[in-house]
Amino acid sequence: MPLLEQVLEKYPDMVKVVFKHYPIPSHRNARAASAAAIAADQRDKFWKFHDTLFENHRKLSPDKIREIAQSFGFDEKEFLLDMRSTETETRIEKDIRDARMAGVSGTPTIFVNGRKLNRRTLQAFQAAIDKELARLN
Repeated sequence: MPLLEQVLEKYPDMVKVVFKHYPIPSHRNARAASAAAIAADQRDKFWKFHDTLFENHRKLSPDKIREIAQSFGFDEKEFLLDMRSTETETRIEKDIRDARMAGVSGTPTIFVNGRKLNRRTLQAFQAAIDKELARLN
């Protein structure tokens, strides 16, 4: 995230971050974390919630997700309903399909205007963004 924040600072009117959920099967709580992040997004708290989930990724469990939701002041019953809703499940499934079609095999994966960025450094971001901006102008 700090790297993405630097990129957004450098290109405030030209770059937009789009987050797609890709819960990796090897992480047994990844799908629940995705559902929780979507429920948090419905409360305009996606990024803060997302960051908190990642800060706790080694301790992540259904109980830990509930604890984090409570720390945000979310009503537990409503939050759980939103996590389990058809809309949430549909969004996760769509993001997974989109990721597979784009050749994503792990997380995080970064794209700049549809092109996969293999090196995650500020210089690599700048080069890719500048190349795309030159191509578009």
